Amino acid sequence: MSQANPYLTSRSPRAQWMREDTAQSLKRFFFCERSLIISTAAWLPLIESIDIKTALPRLIWQNAQTANALRERVFELRFPNRTVEEEGPDRALVALFDQAEDSPSVPAFLLGLGKVLLPALRDAYDDYLAASDFIADGPTHRFLKLALNEKNEQIRSMQRWAETALAANPEERSTASRWSAAMSAQLAALGGVGANSSSLPHETAAIPGSRTYAIPDKPARDPRFWPCRFYWPDIVDPSFPYGEGLKLQLRSAISHINEVWAVETGGIILSSFAHLLPWEWISDAARWTYDEARHCQMGYERLTEWGLDPGRIPLGTYIYDSAAGQDPIYRLGMLYFFETKNIRHKPVRAGLFHTYGDLLSEHDMDFDWADETIHAGYGKHWLKELLQVRGGDPAQAEAIRARCGELVGACVASATPDEIAGITKVASGLIAEMGRAA
Repeated sequence: MSQANPYLTSRSPRAQWMREDTAQSLKRFFFCERSLIISTAAWLPLIESIDIKTALPRLIWQNAQTANALRERVFELRFPNRTVEEEGPDRALVALFDQAEDSPSVPAFLLGLGKVLLPALRDAYDDYLAASDFIADGPTHRFLKLALNEKNEQIRSMQRWAETALAANPEERSTASRWSAAMSAQLAALGGVGANSSSLPHETAAIPGSRTYAIPDKPARDPRFWPCRFYWPDIVDPSFPYGEGLKLQLRSAISHINEVWAVETGGIILSSFAHLLPWEWISDAARWTYDEARHCQMGYERLTEWGLDPGRIPLGTYIYDSAAGQDPIYRLGMLYFFETKNIRHKPVRAGLFHTYGDLLSEHDMDFDWADETIHAGYGKHWLKELLQVRGGDPAQAEAIRARCGELVGACVASATPDEIAGITKVASGLIAEMGRAA
């Protein structure tokens, strides 16, 4: 207090950012996270390694959780305003993040995220936590500390996966490194993500070497596995029984690992409709994709625990193939079709596994059933929402679901005698081998 100012004052650094300043920073973080979610989801069908393909959805889901917390906190700070639909002064920054979707290759995509975009967000979160008010902004500190820990883990994983992809494709190292370096340079020119700064107002240029993203008609497959379209004989041969006992155990695990198509489809529909449907769609689709990845991992783990080498395990594509060239709404319909088609069998099979003493198969099927009840709701709700947003009739959702059944039927009908003989030989060999080992 002084004669010139008769009031109590404080120079505490806690007071440097007011409510609107804080909301603007968190909004920028939200849009960066949202962009990472969309681009990562879009690239899932292009990833060969099943280990990376099924690990990335966990990152997508984690980032969706962070983005949702950021969005809700912005609403709290800007009450009663509940809109966060425009990037505003951060448009150029978010546009740069969006360019990850147009990466020239898998190694370039992984390198760009692992070396540039994820570290930029990690550093911004670290700076924000150091400079912001841990009292007034305590709710943000709670979830942003978790996000910071997750970002560090994500960076380590992404950089390791980038090196794995580069080792498998050494000819792409130079291109991937140049593309990542160009992204880093543009980010630096914009001032980075920053804890409390806005991007420069100019537009970002396309990163040299970018390729416009397109949904692949054929999904990438891990070369360690036995490649096929149809992953079990009963799909194409009605006389080959689904089976009970050991046959059911094998069939169930093979089905689970082959939910890789659902992982890829979840990524495609998330990214395809992210700019048409509200944020809640991205949040639900992130969870949906993560769940499908966990189901795939369930089957993979059971099969390897039983001693099967990946080269003996069939990894098919027929469900993904069935929607090739179709409007992505049919990929959403395809997930909805299979969620509702098979869900009734899950509790019965879980009960059978219990009688076999196969506690892990029972456990996995039990959790699978719980997930798929959620997914059936996702499919029904968002298919109707998408039709309505496009100006169509929501009642046509069931017609799309039925059409998906026809598309699958047409693909199955295209099976060749060689394909049928091949998968029958592989499946019979697995059954015989596991029977001897039991």
